[in-house]
Amino acid sequence: MSLEDPEPVRPPASDTGGGAVDYDALAALLGEAVIDREEHVNAEAFVVRPDEVRTVLSTLAEEAGFDHCSCVTAQEYPDRYETIYHLRKYDDPTQEVGVVVPTSTDAPVSQSGEAVYRTADWHEREAYDLVGIEYEGHPDLRRILLPETWQGHPLSRDYNQEQPQIVTLREHANPLEDDHPGDRADTMFLNIGPHHPSTHGVLHLRTVLDGEQVADVDPDIGYIHRCEEQMCQQCTYRHQIMPYPDRWDWVSSGLLNEWAYARAAEDLADIDVPEYAQVIRTLGAELSRMASHMVAVGTFALDVVGEFTVVFQYAFRDRELVLDLLEDLTGQRMMFNYFRLGGVAWDVPDPREAFFEKTRDFLDGLPEKLEEYHTLLSGNEIFQARCLDVGVLDPDVAKTYGCTGPVARGSGIDYDLRRDDPYGYYPELDWDVVTEPDGDVYARVLVRLRELEESARIVRQCIDLLEEWPEDDRTLQSNVPRTLKPDPDAEVYRAVEAAKGELGIYMRSDGTDTPARFKIRSPCFSNLQALPEMAAGEFIPDLVATLGSLDTIMGEVDR
Repeated sequence: MSLEDPEPVRPPASDTGGGAVDYDALAALLGEAVIDREEHVNAEAFVVRPDEVRTVLSTLAEEAGFDHCSCVTAQEYPDRYETIYHLRKYDDPTQEVGVVVPTSTDAPVSQSGEAVYRTADWHEREAYDLVGIEYEGHPDLRRILLPETWQGHPLSRDYNQEQPQIVTLREHANPLEDDHPGDRADTMFLNIGPHHPSTHGVLHLRTVLDGEQVADVDPDIGYIHRCEEQMCQQCTYRHQIMPYPDRWDWVSSGLLNEWAYARAAEDLADIDVPEYAQVIRTLGAELSRMASHMVAVGTFALDVVGEFTVVFQYAFRDRELVLDLLEDLTGQRMMFNYFRLGGVAWDVPDPREAFFEKTRDFLDGLPEKLEEYHTLLSGNEIFQARCLDVGVLDPDVAKTYGCTGPVARGSGIDYDLRRDDPYGYYPELDWDVVTEPDGDVYARVLVRLRELEESARIVRQCIDLLEEWPEDDRTLQSNVPRTLKPDPDAEVYRAVEAAKGELGIYMRSDGTDTPARFKIRSPCFSNLQALPEMAAGEFIPDLVATLGSLDTIMGEVDR
């Protein structure tokens, strides 16, 4: 809707997936700050004025319990700009609400939500960088993915893609220089990355040392921004988008990424998935999770031990076994493109018995391999010295930064979308959510090692189910139209529990066969944003260990 011509508040829409949320009560709580209500596929959304953002978000967080700002989406319409804050609860993520903030085209300015949710810092910077919306009261509103000298905003409607860009080099300044002027300065500015083997991709950490301790660290991202969202907006729902998710988190997590898009698109277009296909999806997703965690553990061993360690070689040995199974199932080792809207591309390979036996052989050998990891890592005194009480992330801090996945569960936050916002075949299986209470680097490693055991439990149950499934009931895909055109102005935000945490997709339809807006909520993006909180007061080796424990993939951060 337009701010210039507000509509009266409508009666509430029916509950479309927001759990037990009483939207009437929320509307009464927010009062006159609400100027309209919208019905999105996943939850209702309240439209508020741009000068009421902080009040509305604070009310929803403190009085209604919406303590998780999972995503912030920005977009431009012909008559307005719009920011959407997607809010959930860590205790029950099925309880959702959206906050829609329209601003005029001639002055796209609204209040910042950073004072309420720290994770809004980077999200709003991205919205400013790519769309052009400014956020009043933001503590550091500058570009985050593009160079500061970039002209224009690539997702704005009037952006000229052919204009030349001049990117100048600038001298790095010490952000604490004003605190220590002149020759008395006792801080040192240190560049870590962007081309360093311990930075897990093309990441630049602008680090300030006070003596030997980290006084400040500013993650500098955007070196490999690949325009994945823009490319998906140019592709059809039915056929062309699905190959792209494999490339977001490319470390074996492809099927988890594919499921994030599939879940959002299937809800947007009201597509059911056969039960048999759900079992296969769950099987493939957990194999992907196992492969990803093995890479995380193996590369982390390089971070804290150095050189070409035996743990790294063991982890990649075991990952190859998982990739063999995924290749048997999907035909590919990394870029799978196996999910289809409404199901999967094909059944488990023939002969079925051989595939099941091969999978069980791997699962039978896993406990001994995990015992080796614990002996070499968690039971190693040197490893403990490098990891215990290092990179501590308090659970309240983790929540305000929107941390999810092993990073959050390593801080004792019992949050897992497979259980808390059920999808696939997970509700029918016997497995446990893994948490560790200490919130340090060591806890995050333990979570991943223990999650390997839980994923193995899930895979074994899926194999048993598939083996016994009646042959005449093995439906792989529902009947999906060749050309999908969801209703105009339909909006949805859906997420899955990917290897790194909550991987969410926001989509808006304009009635055509391609999305009008496609936004990727990367778990690595929010997890990485919390790095300065964990690194303050630590030494450089601790900073490297802390960064490694986040298991960040920059292709997903930059998207």
